[in-house]
Parts: sequence; C-alpha cells; structure tokens
Amino acid sequence: MAGLVELTSIRSPRVKSARRLAKRAFRQQDRRFLAEGPQAVREALALETASGTGLVELYATAEAASRHADLVDAAVKAGVPVLRVSGEVMAELAQTVTPQGLLAVCAFLDVTLERALEGAPKLVTVLSHVRDPGNAGTVLRASDAAGAASVIFTDASVDPYNGKCVRASAGSLFHLPVVTGPRYTTLIPALKAAGLTVLAADGAGTRTLDDLADDGSLARPTAWVFGNEAWGLPEEVRELADDVVRVPIHGKAESLNLATAAAVCLYASARAQRSVS
Repeated sequence: MAGLVELTSIRSPRVKSARRLAKRAFRQQDRRFLAEGPQAVREALALETASGTGLVELYATAEAASRHADLVDAAVKAGVPVLRVSGEVMAELAQTVTPQGLLAVCAFLDVTLERALEGAPKLVTVLSHVRDPGNAGTVLRASDAAGAASVIFTDASVDPYNGKCVRASAGSLFHLPVVTGPRYTTLIPALKAAGLTVLAADGAGTRTLDDLADDGSLARPTAWVFGNEAWGLPEEVRELADDVVRVPIHGKAESLNLATAAAVCLYASARAQRSVS
C-alpha cells in the first residue's frame, strides 16, 4: 500500500523508541504514549491539535492495514508516518495478549488546570490517589459519557497514559481535557474559586447521594473527588471538600467499586444539572 514503510526487525531504532513508551519515565520524557486498536486510532485521527491530529505515527500489520484501510488511508492523508510491521514486531510493541494489529504513538493531551477550569464548568471529575489504571480509565470513560468538562488526576494518582488506562477509557481520553499532577492543597481551592462545589465521594460520608438529590444540591456546578480503591480519600481531602457524600447501599452488597460509584455520582449530577438548565 502506498505511503507505508516496512519494518520487520524488533531491533529497529524506531521500534525501540516506540516500545520504551511502555514505561512512564520515557512517556514523560518524550511526552508521547501508546494507544492500541482501531477505536483509539480513529479517535486520535479525529482529534485536532495545533500540530495536526493527535497521532504521531501508526504501526500496522499487513492484515490490520487491509482490514482497516480507511484508517490507514486517513493517516497517510494527514501526513502521519505509517509503518507496516510483522506480527513479531507488533507483538513486541503491543501491551495486550492478543494485539489487534494497529498501534498508534500519540502526543500527550493534558492541559493546565487553569485551562480546564475556564468557561465556568458545571461538572468536573477528580481522581485523588487512584492507583488502578483500569479503574481510572473506566472513570474517565464514565466522565465523558456523563458530560463532564474535564478529568483531573492528582499527583498521587496513576498516569492517564498508562496502556491499561488508555484502553479502559475506550477512546474517551481523546474527548475531554485531562489535567495531571496538581496537589490537592492547591487543586481544591482552585476548584472552589472556579465556582464549583467540591464533593468528596467516600463510603464514610455523613450525607448520602439521595440527600443531595432531594435538596437540590446536585444541580450546582460540582467537582466530584474520587479516592483510592482500597482506602478511600485522605482525611485532608475530606476536610477541604464542601461535603463528604456516600452512595447509599439499599441491598446487601458491602460496597460499590470505584468506577461504579463514580458513574452513579456523575450521572446523578448530570441529571440534576440538566433538570434546571
């Protein structure tokens, strides 16, 4: 296929350069990350950035290039280098057991906190001390679906460009602004200064989500703060929040996992806000 460069050796400098992005330190150094599969490639191509699309280069096996010729053609037309690789090279690059044959190198997407809070956002998601990349990516996806304006990963949280997080986001990483690295001591005051009520989701909350839905509190512009999967939110975060809220358990389940609780909270806010808009 025209426009494709052939790569068959796992020792190729280009392959080594891409493969090292599996490690966070190199992702930070190069400000690039890996995104696997046709959906991620499609979303990266659709993203408009100052330098073009969100795609830096595309690796494809011959079979995948034929099956997804529309994506390969779109990448070539956008001026993105496309490299056709052997199955051995793809297996070396991919972070999944069964690679789909398409792997993109993408530029970092994160924005500053100031930019994320521009324009009086109504709904913002904060991940504080969240370490599991699958949970983080799923919360990012739920935030996108609920219409959140941005997702903020605090300094103690997982890297949003972790391969598992990218896959769990199912393309949503490319849809909304992501902020990385702020400390909660500066973050929470900034959220409040932007007009957001800060709600800390915690199983030990003094108020329930039902309470806030009933009294109209959820209709306010809100930043939801979600904590670590095992031990929840630090006491300092709960103290800085405007309220600590728990999702009520009406059945016999001990608790909800992080991603499920986040989806419930975000959709409750989204529904309340739309009812008064």
